[in-house]
Amino acid sequence: MRRTLFQNIIRLLPPETTHGLRMALLGIVGKIPTGKWWLKLCHAPSRKFDIEREVFGVHFRNPIGIAAGFDPNGDRLNELAAMGFGFVEIGSVVPRPQPGTPRPRMRRLRKMNSLLDNSGYPSRGLEYVLDKVRKRTKHTRNLVIGCNIGKLTATHPDDISKEYLRVFRNMYQYVDFFVINAACNTASKQYVPRTREELLNLVEPLFEFRRGQLDYRPILLKISPDLTREEIDTVVDILIETPLDGIEAVAGSYDMEPSRQGAITGAMLTDRAIEVVRYVAERSEHNYPIIGTGGMMTEEDIKRMMEAGASLVALNTGIRENGVRLLNRAAKTIATPKQTEQTEQTEQQ
Repeated sequence: MRRTLFQNIIRLLPPETTHGLRMALLGIVGKIPTGKWWLKLCHAPSRKFDIEREVFGVHFRNPIGIAAGFDPNGDRLNELAAMGFGFVEIGSVVPRPQPGTPRPRMRRLRKMNSLLDNSGYPSRGLEYVLDKVRKRTKHTRNLVIGCNIGKLTATHPDDISKEYLRVFRNMYQYVDFFVINAACNTASKQYVPRTREELLNLVEPLFEFRRGQLDYRPILLKISPDLTREEIDTVVDILIETPLDGIEAVAGSYDMEPSRQGAITGAMLTDRAIEVVRYVAERSEHNYPIIGTGGMMTEEDIKRMMEAGASLVALNTGIRENGVRLLNRAAKTIATPKQTEQTEQTEQQ
């Protein structure tokens, strides 16, 4: 994929610095009176593509969104909405602020077009994120917002379900869907629940709370690419047998490079992510929504992910490394041939 001069320049910086710079520039543009209009003009997919989706009862203007970890605290919701993303998944949201691991905590594996993430989910905590989502503006009023719930690094295993429930209850009326992170694996203290009992301990209290609410918020489970076939079967069985609404697959991989400290994301993960999504879709007979994430670096990767069975796709490393133009290119790629032809004819006129 061809990168712009700006992308090539900032890629000389460490990956976390590169991302911080991009997000800061987005914030500056967003404060300019015409900034959000400019972001929409330059980046938002054309309406001629007509790629709207209705997934787990929620309307998405397009199926391409932002994955958790890109804007973890919800600082750039206005700008990402203006750029035309179909949804933004904030988080992982945790009950209290946590700094993450000491820097440098991300490495760029240039030859493999991938990142090694050992960040430990730095977060400003629940109260900070709540303040952001409470203040929806006209720009974010129609943006679909998902909340990815994670755990504090220091939390004892017996208290994890209480943490998840606390975040879920407080965020419930402010977001459109939830992703329960069962793949918290980007720090030295990994937490990847694999058994039926461990997974049900996470989601059953959330189902119980939701039953007493007037509004319905879909709940999805995010899984690790390092699960065995039998462990994925367990997840799919839970999907079929409980009120779980869907699966998000996959997070970063620890097992792919066990000699390195951190989770692999990017091109090294592409084939495994698509393989897991395809298996979950086939195992569940394509009856449940899947958010495909992990390893989508090009528009062709996104197309393959959707062909494998993903209802929506969530981008992170692909945007970090290849720029936000990936959104527009992907929207054109996943449009039907007829839609694409009509759009090209309109643009030529």
